[in-house]
Amino acid sequence: MNLSLLNTEIQDFISANLNTDIASILLKGSPFEAVETKKIVEQIEAKKRCKDKLPSWFNAKNIYFPNKLNIEQTSSEVTARYKSQLISGNSIIDLTGGFGVDSYYFAKNFNHVIHCEINENLSKIVSLNYQQLSVNNIETLHIDGISYLKSNKKKFDWIYIDPSRRHDIKGKVFFLKDCLPNVPKHLNLIFEKSKNILIKTSPLLDVSVGINELQSVKTIHVIAINNEVKEVLWVLEKGFGDEIAVETVNIKNNLEVHFKFILNKNQNEVQFSKPLSYLFEPNAAILKSGGFNEVSTQLNIFKLHQHSHLYTSHAPIDFPGRSFKIEKIINFNKKDFKKLGIAKANVTTRNFPETVQHIRKKLNIKDGGDTYIFFTTDLKNKKIVIICKKLK
Repeated sequence: MNLSLLNTEIQDFISANLNTDIASILLKGSPFEAVETKKIVEQIEAKKRCKDKLPSWFNAKNIYFPNKLNIEQTSSEVTARYKSQLISGNSIIDLTGGFGVDSYYFAKNFNHVIHCEINENLSKIVSLNYQQLSVNNIETLHIDGISYLKSNKKKFDWIYIDPSRRHDIKGKVFFLKDCLPNVPKHLNLIFEKSKNILIKTSPLLDVSVGINELQSVKTIHVIAINNEVKEVLWVLEKGFGDEIAVETVNIKNNLEVHFKFILNKNQNEVQFSKPLSYLFEPNAAILKSGGFNEVSTQLNIFKLHQHSHLYTSHAPIDFPGRSFKIEKIINFNKKDFKKLGIAKANVTTRNFPETVQHIRKKLNIKDGGDTYIFFTTDLKNKKIVIICKKLK
């Protein structure tokens, strides 16, 4: 870690060149004797990635940024803020601290936070940045989090884990047992140190797989930002064996759209119908959660097909996703579609054998416009085309 990077003139240079072509900076070389060009470029690239993802760090003075991979892997401030609101207490330990964004937000709801990071340089960077951010209730330790738990008798109100999905041998992995640390393997140890555990996993981890790998799962949170799932959170409570609650949220422009249900509770109560006057598509968080039947049950609307995950009703409703007014419904037939004279539209497929790209080429549909077309399967297993106008 070269602290010369925090000199005022170098910091000014970094800020002034966030939008400068990196190749030109490398070609010109460093204008400062104390810092090589490569290090300045690393700071520029990392800081640039923080503008929207980590505005508190981006806007603060004298922040030392790690490499851009660390920035890519860290939680955004939006998701860190959300998870920090779920828990509180006197003490929490972050076993896989990383760049420290989650610990920073935990510090707002806990008196004492321990940030464990196995990478010594990253641990030093985080400690330095907390000083710049005026945070004084986080203890940063250069240590493996699991080793720390094994080496002392301390107990905590909460333990937080964000296992790495990059394995030295297997590459990118998707099962918790293949992540580092191996949470299922160490779960008994972790429960010895706290009754409450919060785990962050990749959106690619299947909910049913996570339940099978873990124990005492109380609540699952699925977080989407701008309709893209970013994190799946697992709240574990020692000895819990009751029904699992699922909470989904889609965050857009600081507006949170929530949908909650009990896992596997209303599997047989879904209602089906042909397309009526309005069509509804759930947001990405709900789709990830698997709460397809709950949408029909709670909102009293009809599903088009068991596997289509589209819904319909006679009247518009406040729906957690996209809503459309149906204008026309036809069978999937090239000749019939050509009669409609639609040359430009937004195309979506749900439970349909052909891809959007293939459909566009086959029917000669350009992307965009005010028309929305859903290619899907109805309750009689017929391939249909639903032409709509978007309501929201």
